[in-house]
Amino acid sequence: MLRVNQLNRYKKHLEERYYILVERSQNYKYVDEAKSDMASYKAMKILEKINRVNYLDNSLV
Repeated sequence: MLRVNQLNRYKKHLEERYYILVERSQNYKYVDEAKSDMASYKAMKILEKINRVNYLDNSLV
């Protein structure tokens, strides 16, 4: 049960970070394209991690 809680906490942390980066990407869209692209890239990397955690969470159930 400890691992499930740990995965849920990690998933929540990643989702919060993902939403912050997506918002940052949208905010910089017309101001600074390089910052927007970098935030978008980081958000994609975090989304990959979220998908991995979802897979692990489903396999534990």
